[in-house]
Amino acid sequence: MAYETIKIEIADRRATLSFNRPNVANSMNLLMMQELADCLEFLKDNPEVQILVIKGEGNIFSAGGDIKMMVTSGEPKDFENIMSYITRMVLALYQLPMITIAEIRGAAAGLGFSLALGCDVIVAEENSKLAMNFIGIGLIPDGAGHFFMKERVGTPKAKHLIWAGDVMNPKEAHDLGLIDYHVEEGEAGSFVDQLVGKFLSSPILAMLETKEILHSEKLPELTSILKKEASGQVKMRKTEDHLEGIKAFIEKRAQQFKGK
Repeated sequence: MAYETIKIEIADRRATLSFNRPNVANSMNLLMMQELADCLEFLKDNPEVQILVIKGEGNIFSAGGDIKMMVTSGEPKDFENIMSYITRMVLALYQLPMITIAEIRGAAAGLGFSLALGCDVIVAEENSKLAMNFIGIGLIPDGAGHFFMKERVGTPKAKHLIWAGDVMNPKEAHDLGLIDYHVEEGEAGSFVDQLVGKFLSSPILAMLETKEILHSEKLPELTSILKKEASGQVKMRKTEDHLEGIKAFIEKRAQQFKGK
């Protein structure tokens, strides 16, 4: 399958999906969201794949949603399409009948971090920066960020982390339980390869059955949260604080939020 904004390689029961917009920090525009949704739905129906590794081309995992897209997608239909693709890719990712591994280098922020948190195993290099930083532009997490943060750290801590929107290093994120492994710079690839080898030499069908049992019980909640994130994001997009957050980001200055 040929894509413009992502790459997919499949061999020996392993698939590797790479975000492929390194010149813009692998930020996700509408086309990338559509291609991710299509690719993950394709993988969902591919019984030959038992491991999926998700990573970014270049020196970054993903900076999240493309800010330029947020500025130009003012039409309600545009935003409806964005949230539709996000919902499709998250539901496909969560239901994949394979072990999913996020291999993070550089940074994983916003929607990029949400997708990383949606993986079964998260590996980050020591120089990485991790942030659920929607709050900085007056938005709420999407990509099921609420769901995945809550699953990892519980509701009270998830609220505090989302409200703060702080940039974390891998050790901080590991201590919180947000990621599973942090490795030296340049070692994520070899470490993930070792994990893949270990999983593929294990009784992986039993492991995948456990995943299916646990995830199927949570699927209704995930679906509900995705719907609430979509409607909540529509409301936030209309606020003065969101417009100020975007403007401040582009102008590289501190935000002046007013709670409006």
